[in-house]
Amino acid sequence: MVTNDYFKYKRRVVVKIGSSSLQHVQTGDTDYIKIERLVRELCDLRNRGMDVCLVSSGAIAVGRKAFGLQDRPKDISTKQACAAVGQARLMMTYQRLFAEYNQTAAQILMTKNTIFEEESRMNAHNTFDELFRLGAIPVVNENDTVSTYEMKLGDNDTLSALVASLIHADLLILLSDIDGLYTDDPRQNPDAKLVEVVEKMDERYDAMAKESTGSDVGTGGMATKLTAARIATMSGADMIIANGQNVGVIHDIIEGDFRGTLFRAQKNSSIDIRSYVEQHVL
Repeated sequence: MVTNDYFKYKRRVVVKIGSSSLQHVQTGDTDYIKIERLVRELCDLRNRGMDVCLVSSGAIAVGRKAFGLQDRPKDISTKQACAAVGQARLMMTYQRLFAEYNQTAAQILMTKNTIFEEESRMNAHNTFDELFRLGAIPVVNENDTVSTYEMKLGDNDTLSALVASLIHADLLILLSDIDGLYTDDPRQNPDAKLVEVVEKMDERYDAMAKESTGSDVGTGGMATKLTAARIATMSGADMIIANGQNVGVIHDIIEGDFRGTLFRAQKNSSIDIRSYVEQHVL
């Protein structure tokens, strides 16, 4: 796929992990062992000299369990209440675990306005840069506590790609519940083949995307990941979809020996990312 040292020289890495990857399948409760392993992997990247940013879903799911709700809430006010409780609990977990590895975690909650209002975007960019300069690891989520439809970015696949664009990352890793992009849905078609490298996005790959996530915890499907791939690659970042069941895949990616799909960067200075998102995503 790539030379073994290709990813070792990445300067700034964004890792996105979905809600379903942070919960036990049987109960929906938080998988603390997996979160601890994820934190350890990210701290190792930081120790390699890379700037590291984590985009973490899971706030609503954590809050839902705290309130004892069996099903994912559908109305906005309940979602926001779950996010208010869940985000605090999730961030407390991250703060404690990162501290155990002598790293400092910083919380950043974003809305659509953060990306599309020029002053807010510049302030966010400067905040990220200063956090990286100080050696912190930003933990990013959409601000679901206050976001309404007009303020939402849609899902954390899109958010992670926009963050990668905002901070000029050169690698985005999406940890999902599937190995990567397949020629068809592998859950239904045993003959589906994993696409290992996408040199350039086109309509062929859109036809392979399926809307289903296979989970009631997350919100994104393969279609949203391909949208994220377009945003990230147009911004000059390589993007990888890999299975988050074993977060050790992050180490495998950096070593250049992993199972997943690599979308190669296609830097195009003539593309306005915000205009593209407004036209094709929001």
